[in-house]
Amino acid sequence: MQYQAAADDQYSWGYLMPAVRSMGPDPLERVVRLASESAVVIFSVSSCCMCHAVKRLFCGMGVNPTVFELDHDPRGKEIERALMRLLGNSPGTVPVVFIGGKLIGAMDRVMASHINGTLVPLLKEAGALWL
Repeated sequence: MQYQAAADDQYSWGYLMPAVRSMGPDPLERVVRLASESAVVIFSVSSCCMCHAVKRLFCGMGVNPTVFELDHDPRGKEIERALMRLLGNSPGTVPVVFIGGKLIGAMDRVMASHINGTLVPLLKEAGALWL
């Protein structure tokens, strides 16, 4: 499997993401495929403060998510629209988090899961935490 550095050969948060080859024209199909390739996947925009906060949350827990910075992807806007459809056209699409290939949601859902104690078991089940 080939790897490329996230964000156009610059390490974004130090994570490597699988190199994306032509996966077909459907951005939704691409999202599903990318989301299933790692235990924790975050679709982000590098200038977004909420994206930064969710990345810091996971890093602080000892999780190493795969981060896809949509503003560094030539098809980022298409992926963002696909994520919007998945979230029910809610405004403020990013960050969007997948754990174990399952859609968790945007920042509000991640924080609610963290506060109510369901986030850690999800991370353990996905193999992202071993504690």
